Amino acid sequence: MRRTNQSAPRTIRRLWIAGAMVVAAALAACGGDADAPENIPEPSYGDIALPSTLPGPTTTLPTPEVMPLTGLAIKDAAAATRPALAAKIDNHPTARPQAGLNQADIVYEENVEQLTRYAAVFHTNAPTNIGPIRSGRTQDVDLLSAYLNPLFVWSGGNGKTTSLIRKSVLVDMGALVAYQQGGYKRDPKRKAPHNLYADASKIYALTPKGATRPPQQFLYRSASDAMPATATASAGLRLSMAGVQVQWLWNSATGDYLRSMGNDKHMDADGSQVNAKNVVVLYTSYKASAADPRSPEAQSVGEGEVWVYTNGSLVKGKWKRAKATDVFSLTDLAGAPVKLSPGRTWIELPRANKGADVPAGTDPTKVKFP
Repeated sequence: MRRTNQSAPRTIRRLWIAGAMVVAAALAACGGDADAPENIPEPSYGDIALPSTLPGPTTTLPTPEVMPLTGLAIKDAAAATRPALAAKIDNHPTARPQAGLNQADIVYEENVEQLTRYAAVFHTNAPTNIGPIRSGRTQDVDLLSAYLNPLFVWSGGNGKTTSLIRKSVLVDMGALVAYQQGGYKRDPKRKAPHNLYADASKIYALTPKGATRPPQQFLYRSASDAMPATATASAGLRLSMAGVQVQWLWNSATGDYLRSMGNDKHMDADGSQVNAKNVVVLYTSYKASAADPRSPEAQSVGEGEVWVYTNGSLVKGKWKRAKATDVFSLTDLAGAPVKLSPGRTWIELPRANKGADVPAGTDPTKVKFP
């Protein structure tokens, strides 16, 4: 009786399993970003010309009386008149702690594929180390167009996303454009794709002629402004974002909101806990992106519910804007404009019913994440 050779099929099966594991590991490392060229070999960087003309509005705005993105006094006149710089920052667990979050004027947290990502907007400061930098999304165009012509710092994107961004008012200063000019670097202590960092000072040096400062995005309270009658005392909030539970708690001693994720304090690479003077929660709907059906896209043009956390209080109301180049209009339940405390602001973009207020005097651990 002839014996069949069983070893060959077993060998093929083992090779197939090993190959599948390698592919799975690669996809896991991308954190759901199979749509973006996150780990392009460095020699290919710089093969796209720097922008010489601006794709969006070039209106010259008058010199501001305060820093337009914080409402704080101007300490650097040159910084006050330069354009905003918006960087896409990774929130994959292996990307933490991130660098630069506590130096940004405004930070947006948006849902992506089973996780969140940040769009950190810099204007007051130009850190030399921001990141890790990751890919852009179609939702970034609507979110950031109100800054007129922000320098957009990103690692890349799929073809459709890249085309939309380059046709928008955002100024492409991605890794493909500015790597060879010193705008980006790889951290050898981290693994790709979570090791790309940007140098805002170098990218600012590449600013196209005609780029203008950003308009003021929010109204700010003066020392004599009282909180609105609709405000309620609050210790903070808990949010359920994609793949992460977010907590912001009011620290009356410093006048800041302190951020945690899950059971851990969210720390910046500088060793400080991520914090902000204001947390603005814009409840939005999400739809599938036309550039990639797997990628959710926040609908930030239109109107919806807003919760504004400032000065230890919660002000509920409505957000509204007619087009992407408009700033967000925030009004309370009485229809009056909502003013923020001067300082840094975080803007959360959860889906509806994904936030829970923590009333003043309440143990935060007793409030469930929705």
